[in-house]
Amino acid sequence: MKKIYGSASEALDGLLFDGMTMAAGGFGLCGIPELLIAAIRDAGTKDITIASNNCGVDDFGLGILLKTRQIKKMISSYVGENAEFMRQYLSGELELEFNPQGTLAERMRAGGAGIAGFYTRTGVGTVIAEGKETKVFNGQEHILETGLVMDLAIVKAWKADPSGNLVFRKTARNFNAPAATCGKICVAEVEEIVPLGALDPDAIHLPGIYVHRIVQGPHEKRIEQRTTRKREPAL
Repeated sequence: MKKIYGSASEALDGLLFDGMTMAAGGFGLCGIPELLIAAIRDAGTKDITIASNNCGVDDFGLGILLKTRQIKKMISSYVGENAEFMRQYLSGELELEFNPQGTLAERMRAGGAGIAGFYTRTGVGTVIAEGKETKVFNGQEHILETGLVMDLAIVKAWKADPSGNLVFRKTARNFNAPAATCGKICVAEVEEIVPLGALDPDAIHLPGIYVHRIVQGPHEKRIEQRTTRKREPAL
């Protein structure tokens, strides 16, 4: 099966449709599939429901899909870096389903593993628990969370081989692996494609069976918040 495509738009060809659901890897601006996000913007796909830890910033990452009003609903943990997100949500233009961060990661992992749901104590007694089934285990209340299965997963990896085996670099592992597994189709953008057999099997973070298409390209890797200290004068 051919998995390597020449561009992000080619890798997404035939996969996008209005009203679709999507899982996106990354954390803040770290390890985000920026090439695929830009291609989705250019395709003009509308009314998308996206499960992602956050929604980027106003002019980068998933934030560019907010700007073009292509996102209908976000399933997220943290949205504090995006002023447009706040504006659309408060004005009723954007639906939002808040998930605790660990719960969101586990919902993705569960969906990819074929697990329909799981019980967790996280969120008990808060608005997160409203309308959800509860059950007591060992004398403590738990809420039922459902696994996520999305139409498409878009992720960013450091290296891939032609079979789609992926290696994520450091913090970029974050949500990329669980997001990749919960998509019916997974498209990965990577920095480098190496020959088959070049990756140490013990170093592979995601087996190629989860990955259907790969695209290689340059990445901006923007820093979300650059924090430095003033240089001390030389003694």
